[in-house]
Amino acid sequence: MGNARNIAFWVVLLVLIVSLFNLFSGTGSNLQSREISYSEFVQSVETGKVTSVTLDGEQVRFREGEIDYVTIKPADAEVTNLLISNNVPVKAEQQQQSGLQSFLMTLLPFLLLIGVWIYFMNRMQGGGKGGAMGFGKSKAKMLTEKSGRVTFDDVAGIDEAKEELEEIVEFLRNPQKFSRLGGKIPKGALLVGPPGTGKTLLARAIAGEAGVPFFTISGSDFVEMFVGVGASRVRDMFEQAKKNAPCIVFIDEIDAVGRHRGAGYGGGNDEREQTLNQLLVEMDGFEANEGVIILAATNRRDVLDPALLRPGRFDRQVTVPNPDIKGREKILNVHARKTPLGPDVDLRIIARGTPGFSGADLANLVNEAALMAARVGRRFVTMIDFESAKDKVMMGPERRSMVMTPEQKEMTAYHEAGHALVGMTLPKCDPVYKATIIPRGGALGMVMSLPEMDRLNMFKDECKQRLAMTMAGKAAEIIKYGEESVSNGPAGDIQQASALARAMVLQWGMSDKVGNIDYSEAAQGYQGATAGFSVSANTKETVEQEVRTFIQDGYDWAAKIIKEKNVEFERLAQGLLEYETLTGDEIKRVMNGDPPVPGSDDEGGSAAVEEKPSLTAIPKAKAKKKTPSSEGGMEPEPT
Repeated sequence: MGNARNIAFWVVLLVLIVSLFNLFSGTGSNLQSREISYSEFVQSVETGKVTSVTLDGEQVRFREGEIDYVTIKPADAEVTNLLISNNVPVKAEQQQQSGLQSFLMTLLPFLLLIGVWIYFMNRMQGGGKGGAMGFGKSKAKMLTEKSGRVTFDDVAGIDEAKEELEEIVEFLRNPQKFSRLGGKIPKGALLVGPPGTGKTLLARAIAGEAGVPFFTISGSDFVEMFVGVGASRVRDMFEQAKKNAPCIVFIDEIDAVGRHRGAGYGGGNDEREQTLNQLLVEMDGFEANEGVIILAATNRRDVLDPALLRPGRFDRQVTVPNPDIKGREKILNVHARKTPLGPDVDLRIIARGTPGFSGADLANLVNEAALMAARVGRRFVTMIDFESAKDKVMMGPERRSMVMTPEQKEMTAYHEAGHALVGMTLPKCDPVYKATIIPRGGALGMVMSLPEMDRLNMFKDECKQRLAMTMAGKAAEIIKYGEESVSNGPAGDIQQASALARAMVLQWGMSDKVGNIDYSEAAQGYQGATAGFSVSANTKETVEQEVRTFIQDGYDWAAKIIKEKNVEFERLAQGLLEYETLTGDEIKRVMNGDPPVPGSDDEGGSAAVEEKPSLTAIPKAKAKKKTPSSEGGMEPEPT
C-alpha cells in the first residue's frame, strides 16, 4: 500500500511538471521580444516599417528592422486585411495548446492539492517510521551479517548455554529431524545472567549460524508516553516476523517491558502493562506463530512477570554465568586472536588470576594490555603488559601525581601492612596478590587478595578469618598510633565487615543465637523495601549483638596477630614505604628480613633495603581525614 501511494505521488508530480513546461514553452520566445501597443503596431504597418508579421492567436509578432516586437490585437480588429492592403508578408502559426492541455491547465490547482494530500497521507499512515503516525510501527531491525559475522566459534566459556541454543539453530536448519519424533520448535528462550557475560553475543552468534531472518529490538523501544503504542508495535513486529517465518526475534533487556504487572507504588504503568499483555498474547495466544522464535536477554529475572516465564512462551531459560577458569582461558584465546602475543604470555596464568571476571571484563583486559604495549612502542604484548592491565582493571589507574605528606604515606603503609600480615598469617584467607601504597582510583593504598580457584561456597571459619583480615587495618593503626590517633581510613573496612557479618547472621545461619532463620527479608523491610515481614525488638537486638560479636572477634584476632608478629609488621610497613608496591612473594621475603629481589642486598642495587631510622623517632601521623576504598584501602574524604 505504501509503495502504491509513492508511485501515485510521483506520477502526479510528473504530470504537473509537464503541464507547466508546456504552459510556458509557447511563450518562451516572447521573453526576447519587445511589447508595444496595438496602435503603435498599426502606425508602423501604415508607414511601411514592418517587414514581416506572424500571427499566433491573439498575439502578433512582427519585425521592424532588426528588432522583434509583440502586441496583442483587439478582438474586433481586422489585422489580416490591414497587412495585405499594405503589402506586408503574413505568416500564421497553428495553436500549440490542445484541448487536453487546456483541460489540464484548468485542473492544475486541483491536481496540486491532491498531490500534496497524497504525500502527507503517505507520511502519516506508514510511508516511513519517522512520520507523524509512524510511532505505532515496530522498530525491530533485520540484522544483516555482511561484515563482522559472529558465529559460535566466537563464543567461549559458556558451553552449556551454547549447547542449548545450538539445538534451536539445528531445529531451524533441519526441522524434520525433530518433528518426526513429535518434537515442536521452542517458542522462546530467555538468556539470564550478569552483565557482560555474553548474552547479546550469543544472540548474534545464532543470527550468524541459523541462516534465517533475524530481527533485533530493545525492550525500551516498545514503551512510549502514549498508551497503546507499545501494543501496536508488538503486533507490527509479529506481523513482520510471520511474513519472514521461520525467523528469530531477539528482545534485549526485556525487563524494560516485562516487569511484574501491578508491582510498585501506585499499581503499575498502563502503557507497559498493555504492551506486556500484547506480547503474552502474541507469544502464546489463540493464533499460533509457527516458525517465529523469540530470544530475550535480561539480568533481572526476578522482576519478570510469571506469565512470561511459563512453558509455551519462554520454553527455555538459559543461564549465562560468569566463566570459570577454563572458560576464562578460552575467552582470552578468542579475544587475543588479533593481538600479537609475546613468547612469555601464558593465558592460563592470566585466567587463574582473574576470578569473577566476565567476558566483557576479559575483553577489556586484553584491550588495555594492547594499549599499554602500544604506549611504550612494543611490537607485541608481553606478560608485563597483561599484569599492568590487570592491576589497572582491578585496582584502578595509578595516581602518582597525587601529593601525599610523609605522615599520610606512613599511616597508609602501616594500615596496608596490617591487612597483608593478617592475610598472610591466616590459612583460610585468599592469598595476598599485591600490596601497594600508590594511590589508585579513589584509594590511597590497598591490598588485593585472589583465590587460588573459583570460589563456590563460603564456610564459617573462612568468614571469620576474612573478618579478621578486613579489620586488620584499623587494628594496625591503633597499635601503631594509639586509640586517639586512629583516622577514618578504616570506614570502608567496617562497611565490608558489617555486610559480611550481617550475611552470616541474617542469611547463612552461622549464628547459634539467631538460628537457622532467614531474616534478610526483614532487614530489607527496615528500609521500606519489603512489607509484610516483621520481627520483634528482642530479635533485632540479638541480631545486632551477634553481628557486633563477629566483627569484634575479628578485630581482636587481627590485633593479636599484629602484636605477636610486631617485627614482621614493622618490616612490612617499612618495605612498603621503600618500594611502594610488593607482590605476594616479595611480601614474604620482606617479612623475613630479606630484600624483595634475591641477591640485591649485597649489590647495593635499587632493590636494596636501606637502613630506616628508629621507629620511636617517627612522629605520629597527623593525616587528613580518610575514607576507605572497597578494597580495604584508604582514600581522601570526598569534598
